[in-house]
Amino acid sequence: MPQSKIQYLVLDRRDPDANMARFYALSLEESLFGDVALIREWGRIGTTGKRRIELHENESRAAEALEVWLRRKQRRGYVTRPDRS
Repeated sequence: MPQSKIQYLVLDRRDPDANMARFYALSLEESLFGDVALIREWGRIGTTGKRRIELHENESRAAEALEVWLRRKQRRGYVTRPDRS
């Protein structure tokens, strides 16, 4: 997979008044069988959370699914975690 595209993205949603601190991670990885997997992980910050793997026949379909999830989470108030490098 080309390195210029999104490979791993972490989103946060925090609301101290509601005691809410959540994360949502999206990543694209190649599977052992040549498919591309969209891996979604979510939960409370500081926990392992849950994980769901969706297999797609090619990278463009996986990237489309990633964009759909990204827009969906941004509408719910999630923001991209700042890069700490």
